[in-house]
Amino acid sequence: MHDRTIAAWQHDHAFGQDRVRPGERRTHLVIGLTAVTMVAEIVAGLAFGSMALLADGLHMGSHTTALAVAAFAYWYARRHARDPAFSFGTGKVNALGAFASAIMLALFALIMAWESAWRFVEPVPIAFDQAILVAVLGLAVNGVSAVVLAGSHAHDHAHAHDHHHDHRHGHAHDHHHRHDHAGHRHAPDQNLHAAYVHVLADALTSLLAIVALLAGKFLGLAWMDPMMGIVGAVLVTVWAWGLLRHSSIVLLDRQVPETVRRRIRAAIEEDGSGDRVTDLHVWAIGPGIHAAILALVSDRPQPPEHYRARLPGDLGLAHVNVEVHRCPHAPDAPRAPGSP
Repeated sequence: MHDRTIAAWQHDHAFGQDRVRPGERRTHLVIGLTAVTMVAEIVAGLAFGSMALLADGLHMGSHTTALAVAAFAYWYARRHARDPAFSFGTGKVNALGAFASAIMLALFALIMAWESAWRFVEPVPIAFDQAILVAVLGLAVNGVSAVVLAGSHAHDHAHAHDHHHDHRHGHAHDHHHRHDHAGHRHAPDQNLHAAYVHVLADALTSLLAIVALLAGKFLGLAWMDPMMGIVGAVLVTVWAWGLLRHSSIVLLDRQVPETVRRRIRAAIEEDGSGDRVTDLHVWAIGPGIHAAILALVSDRPQPPEHYRARLPGDLGLAHVNVEVHRCPHAPDAPRAPGSP
C-alpha cells in the first residue's frame, strides 16, 4: 500500500492541546501582579523593619510559585502536544498541574494551622494598624487577580456546557479496530481552576485576617487572630481536597460517570439491532477529551464506522477503538472446525 494512502488514515494526538487556552494569558497577568506585590512588600518590610510586610510578601511568593506551576503546565502541554512519546497527547498535563497546585495548597493550609495553633500557646504582640494595612493590600491585590481569572473561569465553564465542534475522522483496519479523532470540546480547565482557587484562598486569608485584626484592635479579642487562621486553614484544606480528588480522577484513568457509559451502551444497543456491548472503558485524557475502548458482539456484524456513527457527538470522544465480534450462536455464523 502506498505511503500516501496510509497517511490518509492516520491522525495526530494533539486534540487541541497545541492551542493557547483561554486562561493562559490571564494566568500570566496574575503572576505578574502577584510577583510585583511580593517584591514591593519584601523590600518595604526589610527597609522599614516590618515583620508583617515581610511575612505577607513571603506569603505572596508561595502563591506566585503555585501560579507559575499552572503557567508551566500550559506551556509544556502546548509545546509537546504533537510529541508521539505521549500516547494520548498532553491533555493530562493540565490535571497534573492542578494536582501539584492542590499539594501546595494543602501544605499552605498545614503551615497556617500550625502557626495559628502555636499563637495560642505563645501569643505575640500585634501591630494592628500596620497589620490591617497589609491585609487590606493583600485583599485588594487578590481581588483584582480573582476578577482577572474569573473571566476565563466563567468563559471556560460556559463553553463546557454549550460549545462543541465535531470533526471526527474514523477508519477501520483488518482487525476491526477503529480510531476516532473527535472534535475539541471546551470543558472545565482544571489548571485554571487550581490557579483560581489559589487566589481565592489568598483572598480568604486576607479577609479573615482583617476581621480578626479589627476584633483585636477595637474589642480586645486578640485570640481571634489565631482562631481565624485555623478557620482559614480548614477551608483551604477542603478546597485542596476537592482539587486533589478531581485531578487524580484524570491522572488515574478512572472511568467516566456511569451516566456517560450508559448513553454509549444505549446508542450501540439500539432496539432490534442485535448488538450487545461486552466491554467498555471510557476515561479522560484531557479537558473534555475522552478515550474509549469498546468491544461488542453482534448477530450481524457491521464495519466499525457503522458503530462510530451511533456514538453521541457531545461526549468529547477523541480516540475510540471499536472491536467487533460475530455472535457464535448466530444462524449464519461459521461453525468451528470439528463441531457437529
